[in-house]
Amino acid sequence: MTTVVFADLVGSTSMFERLGDETASRFVTQLVGALSQVFQQHGGRVVKLLGDGLFVVFSQEGDALAACVAIQKRLLDKPIRPGGSGAPVQMQMGMESGEVIEIDGDCFGDTVNSAARLADLAGAAQILTTHNVWSALGPVQRASLRSLGPMHLRGKAEAGLVYRVEWQTGRDDDATMMGRAMVTDVGPLVLELVAGAQAVQVNAGSARMSIGRGAGASLALNDPRVSRMHATLEWRGGQFVLSDASSYGTWVYFGNQNEAVVLRRTECYLVGSGQISAGCERKEGSPLISFSIRS
Repeated sequence: MTTVVFADLVGSTSMFERLGDETASRFVTQLVGALSQVFQQHGGRVVKLLGDGLFVVFSQEGDALAACVAIQKRLLDKPIRPGGSGAPVQMQMGMESGEVIEIDGDCFGDTVNSAARLADLAGAAQILTTHNVWSALGPVQRASLRSLGPMHLRGKAEAGLVYRVEWQTGRDDDATMMGRAMVTDVGPLVLELVAGAQAVQVNAGSARMSIGRGAGASLALNDPRVSRMHATLEWRGGQFVLSDASSYGTWVYFGNQNEAVVLRRTECYLVGSGQISAGCERKEGSPLISFSIRS
């Protein structure tokens, strides 16, 4: 078994626009080099550099997790600002464990693809992983993983459990309840959506509804960041499933958490309450939908 990690720099496009290609390229090269050393210190092998990210493999899941957490904590404790100004550097990471095919030092296979998809799905300063990794960890590291419930990764026929690594302290407890909510029989559920003056109620078993900028959307959001057919909501397998179909993505914030699950042509189960930001991160003026599920 091999553990695969993808670590990608968040917001590299805007950084290149702000600093220019030469300065930004030099900064990214130095940053990726420094991160490579941290991964190697934890037993990782850097398979390749990916422009603004890294592809790393480990023989032990615990070492991979420790390396990812060490990098996230280092970036939080000692912020690095490209060009000495602007937003600090943040990384999004995905980690999967399984069989890989190695050819001439490169690695291929479903495990590699899953880790890459998880990195795409992760938000800024997040580490996402799967049940394969969770089951291989010791009790201390396992306790830091919070279930986000089953999710469909692009290219996968079936949903798999996805976990977020809670490497910061003082996190909201709503995330710890998600996995339980997925399997608890609480009777018929109702999903309530509120966007400005619009309020929509979706019952368990209702037909699929749409969210978008188009006049035909079940919940219409008049904002240029929202695609005409941005996302759909449906009752499937005993859960409310939000599927992104947009150009710019959908950010889902569960409970009181400030970090989002980012959907880019992927989907997730809605649990508890929270907010959906269509087309951009949650901020003042962003197109927001509040959701809550009750029995």
